[in-house]
Amino acid sequence: MSRTRHTDEGRGRLGSVLSGLAVALGCALFLGGFAWGAVVYQPYTVPTDSMSPTIVAGDRILAERIDGGDVERGDVVVFKQKSWGDMLLVKRVVAIGGDTVACCTDGKLTVNGKKIDEPYLAKGQAAESSTIPTIKVPEGRLFLLGDERSGSLDSTAHLTEAGSGSVPRGAVKARVDAVAWPMDGMLKSPTGFETLGTISSPGPLRLVLTAIVVGAVLVMGGAAYGPIAKRAGRRRRVEPEPAGAR
Repeated sequence: MSRTRHTDEGRGRLGSVLSGLAVALGCALFLGGFAWGAVVYQPYTVPTDSMSPTIVAGDRILAERIDGGDVERGDVVVFKQKSWGDMLLVKRVVAIGGDTVACCTDGKLTVNGKKIDEPYLAKGQAAESSTIPTIKVPEGRLFLLGDERSGSLDSTAHLTEAGSGSVPRGAVKARVDAVAWPMDGMLKSPTGFETLGTISSPGPLRLVLTAIVVGAVLVMGGAAYGPIAKRAGRRRRVEPEPAGAR
């Protein structure tokens, strides 16, 4: 009986230590994940359908804070350009400084003479509702289009301005990684631009979410251990002896 009691007490102490470690580690991961996400990402609510069907009005997006110099073709960016209304806008980068962009050839956008596959457009939608003349994008600037080409006030609406509708890289505030609400998840990679060079990799959002989820599981598991262990120990103490025992 004494040996059994000591064994149970030893297991209980070890369980308590492990439970405490799980809760501590879980809190660190959970809170650290939220802090990391808050530093790296900025949430925005999209007010229009100019990026439909990728992003629609009312969607809550998560955008990674980046330097405009890190933007690549195909990125969906949040930016502010005074001549466009001096408000936060969300558009897709289709050409960068030095590129030649035009539309349309066989119904497709061309960049540097190459036709671009754009699976993010709505099925049956043309690459552009009107002709885009051949434009050489100035260095340090970006040419942007909405995914809803027929109604988006994008670079095509500012062709007569300096830079032929392009905006400076410095206007970019963040790059969109995911639609957080409704939970559509990570944006698909714009693989149609791979023939022109490097495309961006997703930010650390998956790692941030993993840290938060694992932390929550550890906290709940560690917190639940105490009551479960006490109940199990109580059952062992009151368990009746087998019939016929001496």
